[in-house]
Amino acid sequence: MLRFLFDEPLREAEGTLAETFRLMDQFVSSLSKKMAEGGDTHKLRKYEIWTLGLRSSLDELEQSHYVAFHFQHKITSSSVKQMTAEERIHYNRYIYFDKNAFIRVFSLLDKLGTLLNELLDMRTERIKSHFSYFTVLRNMREKKAHPELTWKLNDVKEKYKEPMTRLRKRRNTEIHYMNSEMQDDLIQSSRMYGEEIKLENLAEQSADLTQGLYLAMESLLLTFQYACGLMRNKHQ
Repeated sequence: MLRFLFDEPLREAEGTLAETFRLMDQFVSSLSKKMAEGGDTHKLRKYEIWTLGLRSSLDELEQSHYVAFHFQHKITSSSVKQMTAEERIHYNRYIYFDKNAFIRVFSLLDKLGTLLNELLDMRTERIKSHFSYFTVLRNMREKKAHPELTWKLNDVKEKYKEPMTRLRKRRNTEIHYMNSEMQDDLIQSSRMYGEEIKLENLAEQSADLTQGLYLAMESLLLTFQYACGLMRNKHQ
């Protein structure tokens, strides 16, 4: 979709991304069969819409990550003041797509949490009315529910714990306090008034965003592997 910005052809999904899309499509196909057989159409249709929404969210996240990464590599100056007019445009575009992407990481995970909560009948809303994916996963752990999925998802969460903590801090800053890219400016200006403010560590931010994308993909892949298995068992 967004690769046209760089005169590139449409993306062809490969690897984990392609396998995740395949499993999501397989799950949707299973839901359609269940509805045709006279299953609970309202519930199954809801799962179908949520899955298609998650598929779109993953596509949008991958595209935003790709564009942010592309613009990040066009920035060589160590401060905004040193940038040429063209580089400043690249920087502003990087900020836009990076911000778009790291917010989408958490939006996608919350949608996944909603699906998991209902598909697995976890009833997390009894614990917390507005719950996140991580609340659902904690509920699954504490109830020792669906262990063959729960512990795999938990391992993925732990693998990406440090970059996700940094991404969450940036997300919270952006949503609740100030533009996230300005937080470093505020911190630096309080320490070195009148001196040139250096850019945030863009390479580290890009690396964290990549890890967030991987966590989202791997969590979706594991979830839909399991969900497809549930559908197969119900057909038997």
